[in-house]
Amino acid sequence: MALLILACWAGLLVYLLAFYQPRWNTPWPYLLLLVQTHLYTGLFITAHDAMHGVVSANKRLNNAIGTLTALLFAFNWYPRLLPRHHAHHRHVATDDDPDFHDGQHQGFGPWLLRFARNYITWWQMLLMAVTFNVLKYFFPTPQVIAFWMVPAVLATVQLFYFGTYLPHRGEHAVDNVHKSHSQLPYHIWAFISCYFFGYHYEHHDQPYLPWWRLWRAKASEA
Repeated sequence: MALLILACWAGLLVYLLAFYQPRWNTPWPYLLLLVQTHLYTGLFITAHDAMHGVVSANKRLNNAIGTLTALLFAFNWYPRLLPRHHAHHRHVATDDDPDFHDGQHQGFGPWLLRFARNYITWWQMLLMAVTFNVLKYFFPTPQVIAFWMVPAVLATVQLFYFGTYLPHRGEHAVDNVHKSHSQLPYHIWAFISCYFFGYHYEHHDQPYLPWWRLWRAKASEA
């Protein structure tokens, strides 16, 4: 599954930058931008699954794929993400949770800014700027912006909104040990929105499940 996402992301990006001739007055470039955003999200979801060791039973291969997909997603550094994500699972919705921002009282904007400060580094921004200038030397600048830069930004917001903000905001029942909400079981929307990570309680409850099996965990509750 990881290789499929990688191949689709790389293949579509090469096509959009090198061969596609967008007609910006039609809806098709914008629809393709959204498809590429979805595939960008898939890169990070794959890196996330690697953090739980479920991409491959071979630990070295698992970590190699996690490192690669994290780097392709705006130069995130897998060894830096790994301990932070496990801290989120161990200390969910507490002051020791790097993803949390007092979800009972803080809105989307302040929480997103805190999340960005915790995860985005100056090195990432520098590498993104260098890569942008290299890419625009070889490919049309509007296409580099539309199909490489904008999808990375949109996917970051998408991952935060559906994978952190919605699941962990607000109050949780005392017996909700994972301090996580879970969306209603509409599997098509759950996949489109964030690769089933709207089923977030199920992920915290069974972190050994890869993203493409989370819908079964949700379905088994019905």
